[in-house]
Amino acid sequence: MLTVDYDLLGLQPGELVLDMGAGAGRHAFECLRRGARTVALDYSYDELKTVRDLFWAMGEADEVGEGGAALAVRGDALHLPFPDGTFDRIICSEVLEHISDDIGAIAELTRVLAPGGTIAVTVPSWLPEKLCWWLSAEYHAPLATGGHVRIYTEELLRSRLGDAGLEPGESHRAHALHSPYWWLRCAVGPTNDHHPLVKAYHRLLVWDIAKAPFATRFTERMLNPVLGKSVVVYSSKPSAPREEDRRVAA
Repeated sequence: MLTVDYDLLGLQPGELVLDMGAGAGRHAFECLRRGARTVALDYSYDELKTVRDLFWAMGEADEVGEGGAALAVRGDALHLPFPDGTFDRIICSEVLEHISDDIGAIAELTRVLAPGGTIAVTVPSWLPEKLCWWLSAEYHAPLATGGHVRIYTEELLRSRLGDAGLEPGESHRAHALHSPYWWLRCAVGPTNDHHPLVKAYHRLLVWDIAKAPFATRFTERMLNPVLGKSVVVYSSKPSAPREEDRRVAA
């Protein structure tokens, strides 16, 4: 289940891409399939072991695009272990809402993005997220360990990216069918995976992801602008310093 549109990201074979906060690796695997040199970074060592093993399995199954290579790296979003301007493209999907210092994390992402490069940042959309917070205090921090610490509007996300020196561009929403699922989970208890309605809806989502039938795909496309669970903003890093940045430096 991909949130990022790779055409809008502009990823090309052979480019170096960072999946920051890779989690289970869904975006990193697609980057590798497309022939990118892929770095999956996460703070969780357990997640990275699985990602590393799947990278290896993709190679064995000849599912790596020509020129592709991959590496799993443990690291901290506030202290990325890479030199300035390292990556051609960056994906940061559903990460910033977990980080108290999101301004610092965005500054680090901007630092390691090459001039002229593109970054795709995704966070939970305002309306679906607001309802989740309203339905259950156990869904978010402080009651949820590692839970969401803030609710973004698209305007706030764009402001954060722009203040870091990036140029926000196109955006879209995704995964509208997942919003009611999370409302349901919050209503019965976010950790109550065994509730019959939660299990039934989860089976529907798994079926939809595996089969991608026209009816559900069309319905989700129609609902995404309003109910999309995630919002994605694509930004570029200027090839030359902006005038206001030069004034500040002076």
